[in-house]
Amino acid sequence: MRQPTTTTSLHTEVQPKRPRTLIYSQRKLSRILPYRCAHFEFEDVIAQIDSVEMLVPRIDPSTRRYVFAKQLAYHTPLTLNPGIEGTAIHRDYDLFLAICGNPADLLGINAIGDWRSRCKKAICLIDEVWVTEISSYRNFLRMLEKFDVVVLYYSQSVNPINERIGAKCIFLPPGVDTLRFCPLSHPPNRIIDVYSIGRRSAITHRAYLTMAAGDGLFYLHDSTSAHQVLDPTEHRILFANVLKRSRYFVVNPGLIDRPDVRGTQIEIGNRYFEGAASGSILLGERPLNGEFEKLFDWPDALIDLPYNSPDVAKLLRELDEQPNRQSTMRQMNMQQSLLRHDWCYRWEAILKAVGSAPLPQLEARKNRLRSLAAAESTTRHDEQLLPQTLG
Repeated sequence: MRQPTTTTSLHTEVQPKRPRTLIYSQRKLSRILPYRCAHFEFEDVIAQIDSVEMLVPRIDPSTRRYVFAKQLAYHTPLTLNPGIEGTAIHRDYDLFLAICGNPADLLGINAIGDWRSRCKKAICLIDEVWVTEISSYRNFLRMLEKFDVVVLYYSQSVNPINERIGAKCIFLPPGVDTLRFCPLSHPPNRIIDVYSIGRRSAITHRAYLTMAAGDGLFYLHDSTSAHQVLDPTEHRILFANVLKRSRYFVVNPGLIDRPDVRGTQIEIGNRYFEGAASGSILLGERPLNGEFEKLFDWPDALIDLPYNSPDVAKLLRELDEQPNRQSTMRQMNMQQSLLRHDWCYRWEAILKAVGSAPLPQLEARKNRLRSLAAAESTTRHDEQLLPQTLG
């Protein structure tokens, strides 16, 4: 993976001599919030399976210039450079990809020069935009006119945004680097009973704390508020390693405790995919939005635990009395993640949306994932036969 500012290539199914894809990456933000680390992980996987060069300007969102440019765009159609360093792009590309946390990130892309004339196709992926916020982002959304395809992680935001910018939005669920998150060759012991990060119900949290105090439950949870990541790759590796050692992982729909922001919108967060890939058993609310049932359609993909439920002790004891069921759940989560939810499948869907063929590296990764999934299936079959053999 190269890191200068420019590159060029023809799009063919054969490995190009020059990189064909230019990725605008925000990995040099002065302060990186944890949710952006998944964006960089996606970019890194794309760099492994495509021909990529990174465009990585330095950005400091804390400067007065950045804050002023952002506030101006909220209230007027004027767009100022928020402080992005000058960037010259001298080559041509087949594809341009930008991953945004929210539409306000488009200010930085708008300021990097005449990238559009150098790229045949342009894709923008936006992680978070709620229907209730679309009106306030109206001036930012105008910047999407330069893109051929706009990819949204939030399925229920697609139609409302299409009404503003034309029919160019598609839904694409988040993914995960399954090779990093799946405990493959030498699975570690699951010494953590329940792992919970981010938003949580105070009621359910107290129930877990009670079990930790009385029953010896190893309950790992946030005890500080994370506002900055020191190293994004190290953060993802640590997160994956903790998940692979966790029996249960708490998951809930995005902003579940903020109906003032999300309204009635229900969306699937990254944690469902990360937890499943790790082989943890998912505990939490089922996102009833029509998409979750398609993406996690295997038996016991999730154990329903209503938000604000105090009844965790009874549920965990019932599950702990079913070791064979637990083993099947873990292996099914890993197998299905390898076959369906790796980042390579998301990149393949994006390529299809813009009419570009994948490179051989993508198919090679898919073949490796299929082999690993087949091995998981064999392991599960052998474990199911084991009690009968011993009997």
